[in-house]
Amino acid sequence: MAIDPYVVPPVLLVAVALLAYAVRPRSIHPAGLVVTALALAYAGFVPSDYELTGTLFGGDAVAFAGFDVVFVSVDPFSRLMGTIFAFIGFVAVLYSWSTDASPSQTAYAVSYVASSLLAVYAGDWLLLLFAWELMAITSTLLVWHHGGAAVRAGFRYAVWHGIGGSLLMAAVIWHYQSPGVGTFVMTGDGIATGIPQALAALGIGINVAFVGFHAWLPDTYPRPHVAASVFLCVYTTKTGVYALYRAFPDGSLALAYMGGAMAVFGVTFALLQSDMRRLLSYHIQSQVGYMVAGVGIGSTLAVSGAFAHVFNHILYKALLFMTVGVVIYRTGAESLNKIHGMRRAMPITFLAFTIAALSIAGFPGFNGFVSKGMVLYEAHHYPEYEALWYLLLLGGVGTFMSFIKLGYYVFFYGEQTHDVDRASVGQSIAMLSVAALCVLYGLFPDALFSILPDGNAEAIVKFDVFSLGHLREGFGLAAAGVVGFALLKRPLSRVGMIPDIDFAYNPLSVGLGRGTLRLINAVIGVMDRNSTRAVLGTLSLGAVATGDVETRSTDRSLEGGPELFERGLTAAFTKRSGIGVAVAIVVVATTVLLVLGFI
Repeated sequence: MAIDPYVVPPVLLVAVALLAYAVRPRSIHPAGLVVTALALAYAGFVPSDYELTGTLFGGDAVAFAGFDVVFVSVDPFSRLMGTIFAFIGFVAVLYSWSTDASPSQTAYAVSYVASSLLAVYAGDWLLLLFAWELMAITSTLLVWHHGGAAVRAGFRYAVWHGIGGSLLMAAVIWHYQSPGVGTFVMTGDGIATGIPQALAALGIGINVAFVGFHAWLPDTYPRPHVAASVFLCVYTTKTGVYALYRAFPDGSLALAYMGGAMAVFGVTFALLQSDMRRLLSYHIQSQVGYMVAGVGIGSTLAVSGAFAHVFNHILYKALLFMTVGVVIYRTGAESLNKIHGMRRAMPITFLAFTIAALSIAGFPGFNGFVSKGMVLYEAHHYPEYEALWYLLLLGGVGTFMSFIKLGYYVFFYGEQTHDVDRASVGQSIAMLSVAALCVLYGLFPDALFSILPDGNAEAIVKFDVFSLGHLREGFGLAAAGVVGFALLKRPLSRVGMIPDIDFAYNPLSVGLGRGTLRLINAVIGVMDRNSTRAVLGTLSLGAVATGDVETRSTDRSLEGGPELFERGLTAAFTKRSGIGVAVAIVVVATTVLLVLGFI
């Protein structure tokens, strides 16, 4: 019996890399390159409409709790996501290898890539939910691995994504029980309307950084190793956009305007940052806002623009984190106040940064101009989205200002502050390969349209990227950005640390967390005392039975249990906390939530 060559999904290929790590840790980087390359080939050659529901050798369908599991479901959307996820995973592994990332960190990162691929290829909501939680765990471990301040940020990150996963789980269960549904398979109709959609929007909204649910992003992404940030900036938010489309295939007015709010809010806070990676993190929220707006509008061109922007954003945002990462890696400094005049010392990094900055800003001739223009075009042609169009334009001006600021201070302003080595060969290859694609898809947009899910649709075929109006819009935003930065350069340079909403809820969350730990400690204390009495009582009965009535010494190992437990759990809230304790908390909490949800 012939074996289906596509029966092994990419997530199993990544398991091979982890096995190689277990046998020989230093082999994880070449193994990671091999499996991400195979995942890229899988995305390119797997047939359209392919589904994997049976066992490895084509047996009966695999079921979980009585429901058939669709391990892989390929359509144009999942193929596009699988392609860009695999490609950037390959580049990020190469960059990690060239930036002295430890084998353990890269193993966590490859697991994160695997869970993201599992999510975008999932053919039913149950498997998507499982991959969603797996992504939260693997990405948390990736953050925690760096230690120091990353541990506390990673704990907050895990809590946020635990809440988001719980809301999404509630949405999926409610969806299944809705009239006329009765299945977890993704049928193309989205999540059932009403409360299930509201819950899904909130749960997915945490992952895509809705305004108000966003603070985990700039809090977490600047903390770990620079190579870890390259992985983090790609997968969670973009998988969220993909899930948002699956839940709302026909769009939503509220989603569209939330996207506009994200674009403006993110770019405003980015302008106020001096930490380079924190600035880039706020711009993830801002650019994802364009994707959410496209999904919310719901038309063919808008949705295609949203996914084109997903594809393009992964390229130029990963490139931005790589270039900034090289600067941090070589100089040891992260603040714009401490790094100046580096263009001659780091010419390749400067070139790659310039291409990435022009791409994210949407300058004509670069890929961001194409995809951002598709969403702007649709917003401008529907009366109900006129205000959204202005919000997205305002976000575009702020983006130009932000990257003029970042490039000006790092590469031009003042005298060179650090005498450093240039980017390594591996770093240069990773950066220049992605930079080349940013230019390619900007100059030849048809190459981008050809891989979009609805690339042959009439609305896309008729869309003229280089029309006079679109060019005028692109150059106008650039000019407004230059003028805006010139006017605000001095005030912006004097801005200190601007608190976000986590300034208010972080102390509250720590207080609630410690209160919960004390409650758990009290319960365990009661159990500990009762168990100690039971043991001593048993010993006493044994002594009476044998006639040995001498006083026995208490087993000291039974004492102090609650206090030790409290100290161990409380460590999760301190800078010196152990990763193992925090992992245990997250795993236990996630397991309890999943069990309660299924019950």
